[in-house]
Amino acid sequence: MINYILNARSRIFWIALHILLGAVSILTPWILIGWFYLVLLTDGMSIIRKQRSSFVPIVYLIVYTTSFELLARMSETSPFIPYELGKYLLLLLLSFGILKGYRKGNIGWLMVFLLLPAALFDISGESTIRNLVFNLIGPINVALAVVFFQKQEVNKKNFVDILRLLLYPLVSVLAFTVLGSPSLEDVEFTLGANFETSGGFGSNQVSTALGLGAFLVFILWWKREGFSGYLWLDVVFLLLFVFRGLVTFSRGGMIGGALGIIIFLLLDRGITGDGRVIKPVKAILTAIPVFIILTVTFTYANKVTGGLLSKRYQGETPGTLAGRKEKTLNVFTSNRLQIFKDDLELWKEHPILGVGVGASRYLRDKSEGFLSHIEISRLLSEHGALGLLYILILLKLGWDIIRNQNRMPHGAILATLYIVALFTTFHSAMRTYVSPLFFGLSMLTIIEEGHNELENES
Repeated sequence: MINYILNARSRIFWIALHILLGAVSILTPWILIGWFYLVLLTDGMSIIRKQRSSFVPIVYLIVYTTSFELLARMSETSPFIPYELGKYLLLLLLSFGILKGYRKGNIGWLMVFLLLPAALFDISGESTIRNLVFNLIGPINVALAVVFFQKQEVNKKNFVDILRLLLYPLVSVLAFTVLGSPSLEDVEFTLGANFETSGGFGSNQVSTALGLGAFLVFILWWKREGFSGYLWLDVVFLLLFVFRGLVTFSRGGMIGGALGIIIFLLLDRGITGDGRVIKPVKAILTAIPVFIILTVTFTYANKVTGGLLSKRYQGETPGTLAGRKEKTLNVFTSNRLQIFKDDLELWKEHPILGVGVGASRYLRDKSEGFLSHIEISRLLSEHGALGLLYILILLKLGWDIIRNQNRMPHGAILATLYIVALFTTFHSAMRTYVSPLFFGLSMLTIIEEGHNELENES
C-alpha cells in the first residue's frame, strides 16, 4: 500500500485521502482503524514474506504507521490502536528490523543496558508497572533506533520519500484540528494552552505535530522536492500548519518547528533536489519572502486572538499581567524549570543509580505529582550516573552528525533532524514517537547514487 502512495503520478489523490481520513476521524474512529491495519498488515506481510527484507521498506513502514500516533489518540481508537501507539509500534518494528540483520549501531546496545538497573527498584514505593512502561520505552526506543538506523545507507529518493511519508498523517492531524475545532470567532482565548483550537485534544502534542508539519513542508520546498507537486499548495499547507499551530497557544511545538527551519538554513549549503547549488546571497533572498509570509501569519493570528498570542510568547500569564506574579524563566516555561531543578536535587541525593524509573514524580519537593517534561533531568534523577552516561552517548552521536554534516550529502537535514529531536525532549520528554524516530533518522547515511536494491525495493 505504501508503494502505491509513493509511486502515484499525482500526489493530490493521496493528500485528499489523508485530509478525508482526518475529517472522518472526527465522527468515527473505525475508518482510521481499518486504514491503519490495512497498511500495517499488507506491507508488514509483504516484508515478512521476502527471504531477506530490504532496509528501506521497513523504514517506510515504521515512519508511516508510527506517524498516526496522534491522530489515533485524537480519534480515541484505543484499545484497537493503543493510546501510546508510537512507543509500542516503534519497539515492535525496530526489533523486527534488528532481527532481520540491520544492526550496525552497536553503541545502542550499551544505551539499552544503562537503562535497565533503574527499572529494578523504586525508592518512592508508589511507581506502577504503567509508570515503568510510560517512562522507559521512549529512551529504549531511542537506543534501538541507534542500533537499527546508524550507518545504514539510503539514496536521496528514498530519503525524500521518508519525509513525505512523515507528512501524510500530519495532514490528517491538520484536517482534524481545523474541522474539529469551533470557529475561532467563538473561542475565548486566554494566556494558557487552548484545547478548543487543538481539536479538543492535548495542545502540546497537537502543537508538536503541526510545528513538525511546517518544518517538513519547508524542507521539501527548499530542496525543490515539494510535497504536493504544486508550489501554491505547499505554501497553503505551510501557512495552515503554522497558523493552526500558533492558535493552540502551546509554544513548544511551534518553537521547535521554527528552530528546525532556522538551524537548517544556517547549516545548509544550498544543494537542491535537482542538483543545483544556490549561492548564499541567493539563498538569503529566497528565504526572505518565506519569513515575511510567516511574520504576516503570526501578525494575523495575533489579531485573531486579540493580541494575546504575542503576550503568550512573551511568557505573560494572568498573574504577571495583574502584577501578582513575577515573570521568571520558570513561569515562561510553564513550571518546567522547577521540575528540572527538583530532578537535579533528586540526582544529588541519589547520584549513582537514581530513584528508579517513574519514581521522581512522587519524590520531588516543589513539583511533586507533575510528569517529567524534560527527558535529560528525568534520566539523571531516575537513572543516576548511568543516565548521565546515556545522555553523554546520545550527545556524542549528535555532535558527530553536526560536525560531519558538511561532508555528507544532505547532512544539514540530518543534523537538523537530530536537533529537533533533542529539542522535543525538552518540552515533551520522550513520550511521543518524534524524538526516537528523528534521532534514528538523523543517523542514516544518504548517498547520491542509489543502490539497485534500494531503488527496486522502494
